[in-house]
Amino acid sequence: MAGQSGSHAVTVERQRLRFAAGHFATFADELEPIHGHNYDVFVEVVGPLTDESWVIDFSLLKRLTREVCESLDHKFLLQMESRALTISDDDTHYVIQYRDDHPYRLPKHDVAALPIDNSTAERLSQYIAGRLTESLEVSGPPGLARLRVGVEEMPGQAAWFETDL
Repeated sequence: MAGQSGSHAVTVERQRLRFAAGHFATFADELEPIHGHNYDVFVEVVGPLTDESWVIDFSLLKRLTREVCESLDHKFLLQMESRALTISDDDTHYVIQYRDDHPYRLPKHDVAALPIDNSTAERLSQYIAGRLTESLEVSGPPGLARLRVGVEEMPGQAAWFETDL
C-alpha cells in the first residue's frame, strides 16, 4: 500500500453531532418568524496519514465537533453582524429590532451571539468550520489539508462550507 498517491479523508456526522436551536433569517425585505430546527452536522477532514495510518482520530474529531454543537444547542442563534437588524445589549438581554417591527428582547443566556451576517445554514456551516479550524490547529495532527462542514436543517436540506487548513 505504501507509495500510492492520492489523499485520505475521514467523516463524522449526526449521532451526537447535532443541536436544536431557534433562529430567524432575513431575506430581501423579509424577516422570517422565529422558528427552530434540529440541525445535524457533518464534518470531513482531508489530510495525510499519520504514523498510525489515520488522518485524525475519530474520537478527537467527534469531541471537537460536539463541543461546538453543545455551545449552540437550545439557544437562539443571533446573527450579530446582520445588515438588516439593529441589535443592542443591555447587559442581561439582547434587544433585536427589524425596521419598525416590535422589538424582540431575549435573555443573553438563551442566545448564541454569532459573528455572522445571517443565521442561514450556509453561514452556520462556515461558523462551525471556523471554530473547528481553531481547535484542529491546537489539537489536530500536523499536515491536515482541507475541512468540509455541512449543516442540515432538515433531512435532504443541507449547506456546506469548505476551507483549506
